[in-house]
Amino acid sequence: MGMQATSKGNMPVVLLKEGGSETKGKDAQKNNIAASKIVAEIVHTSLGPRGMDKMLVDSLGDVTITNDGATILKEIDVQHPAAKMLVEISKTTDNEVGDGTTSAVVLAGALLENAESLIDQDVHPTIIVDGYRKAARKAKQFLESISDTISSNDKNMLNKIAKTSMQTKLVRKDSDQLADIIVKSVLAVAEKDSESYDVDIDDIKVEKKAGGSIKDSMIVQGIVLDKEIVHGGMPRKINEAKIALINTALEISKTETDAKINISNPQQLKSFLDEENRMLKTMVDKVIGSGANVVLCQKGIDDMAQHYLAKAGIIAVRRIKESDLTKLAKATGARIVTNLDDLFEKDLGSADLVEERKIEEDKWVFVEGCKHPKSVTLLLRGGSQRVVDEVERSVHDALMVVKDVIEKPEIVAGGGAPETYAATKLRNWAKSLEGREQLAAEKFADALESIPLTLAENAGMDPIDTLTLLRSKQQKGEKWTGIDVMKGKIANMKSSDIIEPLAVKLQIVSASAEAACMILRIDDVIATQKSAGGPPGGGEGGMPPGMGGMPPGMPGMGGMGGMPDMGGMM
Repeated sequence: MGMQATSKGNMPVVLLKEGGSETKGKDAQKNNIAASKIVAEIVHTSLGPRGMDKMLVDSLGDVTITNDGATILKEIDVQHPAAKMLVEISKTTDNEVGDGTTSAVVLAGALLENAESLIDQDVHPTIIVDGYRKAARKAKQFLESISDTISSNDKNMLNKIAKTSMQTKLVRKDSDQLADIIVKSVLAVAEKDSESYDVDIDDIKVEKKAGGSIKDSMIVQGIVLDKEIVHGGMPRKINEAKIALINTALEISKTETDAKINISNPQQLKSFLDEENRMLKTMVDKVIGSGANVVLCQKGIDDMAQHYLAKAGIIAVRRIKESDLTKLAKATGARIVTNLDDLFEKDLGSADLVEERKIEEDKWVFVEGCKHPKSVTLLLRGGSQRVVDEVERSVHDALMVVKDVIEKPEIVAGGGAPETYAATKLRNWAKSLEGREQLAAEKFADALESIPLTLAENAGMDPIDTLTLLRSKQQKGEKWTGIDVMKGKIANMKSSDIIEPLAVKLQIVSASAEAACMILRIDDVIATQKSAGGPPGGGEGGMPPGMGGMPPGMPGMGGMGGMPDMGGMM
């Protein structure tokens, strides 16, 4: 069964192991492009405010309902090697700028589709790649040229940006209120560095809990801990809290070496236990001595220590995640203490209120009312678990775009306007190129227009009419003209308040161009195969059972472009 490859002398040579396969030239390209187009088709219906959501069911039967491009592609376990690259760009776009994941994949799909028609006309892939690279560089320049610079703490503008990002999501109805708490939270944790700002999204803790409705989401000027107070005898609420953050255990540590203690009479046993208690009491006394009335501990707290703390009227919470402890330090201004001898009043943090509240069936501890918290919590609510999950994903995107603009305060309009503008300019610029690269650059311009085209399709508008009207307006120099999907017409996106960060647009162009170029350069796919266990030739006639581990849909196994069997999800 070994795969035969014949050399020029027509001597049969067995080159690859059994079950290996090779696809060459046009076939390999066609197959890769087909696979990528399928990935783009999956997400393309979820682009824009009229985009639809996808329901993803994993092998355990867990359901995810979302229209976040990155989440969709992450959840469907794509097998085809070329299609995986598109999943990669949606991931990087998500990590870099947070929004525009769907657009990046749609654009990459369009670039490959347009390249395919050139390959059919015998334009060499390398030429297409060169043309695409130049066009991508140029497109980014055009986008930069129309961006507006704003001041990084312009709340009004940041609100519009957060809202634009959420227009396409399930939370649209509540985007006003969510945008408000999102902008507040990002501005709270933004660190000013001479002229520019620096934002670490990790400083914003996002806690979600099903129940209530999206309207009940709120911002807490401090940290919410999903833990309860350790001891029933402790107060449930303390005003003017003085907070000690401890990352050592309030218990008696075991000795490093194995030690035995021989006790021969009951008196010794009693003094041994008394000594343990005394040690614990000393620990607690150190905490009390510092003036703390709230103790938040990363490790365990012994029962006896809990008793002493409760007697002193101190609230204690144990086993707090290290990441939360760091956030608490940023929020309350406390110093994290490892050695209790080191705990003094100056190390304590402060908050107006520390209180245990019941949220649905769980008890959570709220540390709120911190003076100038450098770390805050967004508490998201929603009617059901699926809804809250999707709210969290939407909020992540919105937080990211606000961060993008604060760090790089340049904006463009949305609604396909900047893409159409860049496409129009690219077409004129392409005429200056010599040779076949000109064709590639024109195809790049066509691909950019796939974004407004898809927006129009999803809105149920006539794509051709819409695009021609859009082009003619852009030709007249109305650079902010785009598709107002909600009204189903072409409008000035700037005045419709649909505004996006320039950073997102640039990332979409770079990421999709790079992925498309990488896939286009592949002319040979060689798949080797893991040898199946047991004696060779376990299947019939020497075929390993189930072609052991051949990626499904590799060329020569039905041209489904490598989509794995996605049971009932299509």
